Amino acid sequence: MSINEKAAYLKGLADGLEIDNTTKEGKLIAALIDLTQELCAAVEMLDTDMDEVACELEELREYIEEIDEDLSDVEDFLDEECCCEDDEDHDDLDEYGDPKKKPIKPMMYTDIATDHEYSSANTAHKKCEKALAKLKEAIKDLI
Repeated sequence: MSINEKAAYLKGLADGLEIDNTTKEGKLIAALIDLTQELCAAVEMLDTDMDEVACELEELREYIEEIDEDLSDVEDFLDEECCCEDDEDHDDLDEYGDPKKKPIKPMMYTDIATDHEYSSANTAHKKCEKALAKLKEAIKDLI
């Protein structure tokens, strides 16, 4: 028995009892039965709407699956095209096809080595450490 049929059955029972709708109890029972019928109609509309949404959702799922298959085909095609030309990594090339120059990370003492024509930053570091040690000794002697 559907929910609408149950509401109709309740209305039939109330009608069969011949309840007086002019009394407080009769008015309450009549209002409850009317409310029950309205709620049943609303639930039925929601059920119908849910069925429509379920159908639309299924259509969307199928559409997404088709798009996913198409995308997979495009990816496969692009992978084949890229691999067939050559196996080089094009990310390491500039706009002219030449290898990109990688920036050199500046090291401490690189500027000192360049300014004073030392062979490396390590040599400049050693020279600075020696000069610092001499300065410390000179400061101790002054104090």
